[in-house]
Amino acid sequence: MTTHPPSDDARPRSKRKLTPADYLKKILTAKVYDVAHESALDVAPVLSKKLKNQVLLKREDQQPVFSFKLRGAYNKMVQLTASQLKKGVVCASAGNHAQGVALGAKKLGTRAVIVMPVTTPALKIDAVKALGGDVVLFGDSYSDAYAHAVKLGERQGLTFIHPFDDPEVIAGQGTIAMEMLRQHQGPLHAVFVAIGGGGLISGVANYIKAVRPDVKIIGVQTHDSDAMWQSVNAGKRIALDDVGLFADGTAVKLVGEETFRIARGLVDEFVSVDTDAVCAAIKDVFVDTRSIVEPSGAMAVAAIKKYVALHKTQGETYAAVLCGANINFDRLRFVAERAQVGEEREALFAVTIPEERGSFKRFCSVLGDLPAFGGSQAPRSITEFNYRISDTDKAHVFVGLTTSAPGQSSKIAAHLGKHGFEALDLTHDDLAQEHIRHMVGGRTPLAQDERLLRFVFPEKPGALMKFLSSMRAGWNISLFHYRNQGADYGRILVGLQVPEKDHPSFEKFLQTVGYPHVDETENQVYKLFLRQ
Repeated sequence: MTTHPPSDDARPRSKRKLTPADYLKKILTAKVYDVAHESALDVAPVLSKKLKNQVLLKREDQQPVFSFKLRGAYNKMVQLTASQLKKGVVCASAGNHAQGVALGAKKLGTRAVIVMPVTTPALKIDAVKALGGDVVLFGDSYSDAYAHAVKLGERQGLTFIHPFDDPEVIAGQGTIAMEMLRQHQGPLHAVFVAIGGGGLISGVANYIKAVRPDVKIIGVQTHDSDAMWQSVNAGKRIALDDVGLFADGTAVKLVGEETFRIARGLVDEFVSVDTDAVCAAIKDVFVDTRSIVEPSGAMAVAAIKKYVALHKTQGETYAAVLCGANINFDRLRFVAERAQVGEEREALFAVTIPEERGSFKRFCSVLGDLPAFGGSQAPRSITEFNYRISDTDKAHVFVGLTTSAPGQSSKIAAHLGKHGFEALDLTHDDLAQEHIRHMVGGRTPLAQDERLLRFVFPEKPGALMKFLSSMRAGWNISLFHYRNQGADYGRILVGLQVPEKDHPSFEKFLQTVGYPHVDETENQVYKLFLRQ
């Protein structure tokens, strides 16, 4: 990481440093409602009950471009001269500011050149193009795109619209706070705001500290994109060498000069959140609103949960700005997977069991009888089960289980150990989460006489035990793969060692069990990757 000297980029500079009173005036007179609307401030009832504090959600995810960014962009652009509008504007953005500039340009009838990092989700790129913006992809981060946009602006005479480090942009974002305090005039203990470059929190902080200075302003950053926190902590702007890309809307290597000055003076606290916590917060927002926000949009909710857990508060009121909802649909697979870990609703283990007849069934019985450990008494479900025979003495099983409260994974591991099943807790192991769970299996010389079948099991207690109890004692499970996908039926791949002389009995077994199945023993994929 390196410090960064003052820059002489394309944004205008005020000779006198603006005060909260100056910004208050700018916010009150900001021109944003030609393109934006006053977003709702909704109570999150489920989350509020769970946290024992009232949680309010400022729904900027419902703006025309699904983000707050159009406020600041338009407030800046509407004040340009006719000559400037005739030449056009340029900006750098990971996506949300880009859409705001493109929409503003369309409204004002001017050209907009949008420089976006090559890592920008396709959803945001397509949205900018749909609004008439000329997209240029450059660099791996906002900072790379920013430098290129400034050069393009100088060459083509375009006015640079900064995404955060401009007083007019900051004032436009500040209208969010103006609405919040009008919408909720009761007790408000803290407002949580995600930070990328700092424009949003600068606008919110200036307005709230001018009108209700008792309300805490809490900045939120991910642990791998915390340029503002590091800068405030160091007393000078710090440029990060790299930034995380999951929360791409806040992936900024260097915060603004003006936003740094404001945040340093007005932000009360900073909270850092990780990817799993953000994924869990996306789920929390969905449960309460049936809307899906982007990672950056959920950061404030993740921070509220962390803040409450740390300070043990009850009966207070917190507001979170849901700052955006531009997320690629394909990313939801990752979000759903990690949300369980983020809210500690799933525990993962590597369990060693004896490689002998009946041990698999006995292990499943122990899993079915696990105590609640102080949480809910609801039946515990198996979320994942991966196994491939690899040793004549020991079997290593990758298993996932639902949990009802944080901290249960270590207790489950200890309980399994007491029953003779050595368990390694993998709940917070990134290697297991991201890779190993998908790699259990392979060829083995031990799987003689193996039949491979795909089954559809009903997702209900006892379905697996019915299957195991119906098996003949002499047959051995050599492969088992299952992952709960949230459907009514689970898809399971099973390898069974069945001697050829038992094939007629095996067919009767399949009929007795009654689960829909497909015999994959002759499948070419099985032969290439699993059969010796």
